[in-house]
Amino acid sequence: MVISLRLRENGHHDTVISINALRQEKRHIKSMNLHEFQAKQLFTRYGIPTPQGQVVTSGAQARQAAEQLGGNVWVVKAQVHSGGRGKAGGVRIIDTLDGVADAAYDLLGQRLVTHQTLRQGLPINQILVEEPSDIARELYLAVTIDRITQRIVFMISAEGGMDIEQVAEKTPEAILNLFINPVVGLQAYQCRRAGFFLGLTGEAFKDLQKVMQGLYQLFTENDADLVEINPLVVTNQGALLAVDAKLNLDANALFRHAELAAMFDPAQEDEAEVVAQQHGLNYISLDGEVACMVNGAGLAMATMDLIKKEGGQPANFLDVGGGTTAERVAQAFKLILSDTKVKSILVNIFGGIVRCDLIAEGIIQAAKETGLTLPVIVRLEGTNAQLGRELLTNSGMTIQVAQDLTDAARQSVFAAKEAQ
Repeated sequence: MVISLRLRENGHHDTVISINALRQEKRHIKSMNLHEFQAKQLFTRYGIPTPQGQVVTSGAQARQAAEQLGGNVWVVKAQVHSGGRGKAGGVRIIDTLDGVADAAYDLLGQRLVTHQTLRQGLPINQILVEEPSDIARELYLAVTIDRITQRIVFMISAEGGMDIEQVAEKTPEAILNLFINPVVGLQAYQCRRAGFFLGLTGEAFKDLQKVMQGLYQLFTENDADLVEINPLVVTNQGALLAVDAKLNLDANALFRHAELAAMFDPAQEDEAEVVAQQHGLNYISLDGEVACMVNGAGLAMATMDLIKKEGGQPANFLDVGGGTTAERVAQAFKLILSDTKVKSILVNIFGGIVRCDLIAEGIIQAAKETGLTLPVIVRLEGTNAQLGRELLTNSGMTIQVAQDLTDAARQSVFAAKEAQ
């Protein structure tokens, strides 16, 4: 979902916030996600109340955790970096100890597919066993950065426990936005305003200020991109409880947070994306069939747009960088070929910093090393572009040289359709 985001200082929307759009944006600006249980550990450190729970990796451990928590009902939650777990069967309410063990056994080792994951889903390697919550109301509370005003913004709604994107789209007035002045930070009057907006009274009204102050401190001290509680529940006793927790960190700031960096779970990331990061490539796997290799993020986005315009679907976002080398091109080809969905490859290089003839040599070398059989369409412009085209044309490989970017996109989509 891509919905424009424009916020007003008075707290309400001119248009619609899309939390999904924010989440997708985080992928492009290098964000590191934490598991729910890890986020809740940080919540506890900052005085934000959460249900009691234990993380386990086996059915036997799950049963033992339930015994230690006590009671006669437990919540078994798959730990994956995705929302929508409940609808996908990743959150279960169990009323027997044997049932807790069976649920954990059933989930562990499986892959959970939600509306936020790719089609292959994410592996479930850990389970959070929690005590149930006594829920009177479900609220929504999140903190992120609005890149238009360049300020931290709290997003608050009484419509918690459901898809916040639907709330924003259908009833944007149901979401309050509070912008934080970076000079003075979160103010008490803003917390009171949030409490009035949510219709809280008594202890819940007072506790909201503590929760918001804790979230703000957590957000700023740990270089977070997004902190989300959905739902933040009001119990029948009038207390506030963070039943769920989502926390994204700015990966570019992890050098300041060794403890947080150690929480990175590579199993929750696309394997190709992890490899790409190791080689200095910006790569994001998508669901299409036309692979892209481009130098420059803006040019990569334009290339993907043209592929869609010609009736195809991009298989990836891949920016090899403005100063790319033959070695980096070879590694990019290997990444692309690891995706079995790919039916054709479009290489779009503008030789401003780099020479197109050197890139052409890298393409030929990579094609030989990988035993490339997929059709490759190359568009070269810039320094030594004509020499680069001649090298590709005379290579004897299955490499087609396009006249321009539109021609390259058209050929790539046609080749992919022919291969299906």
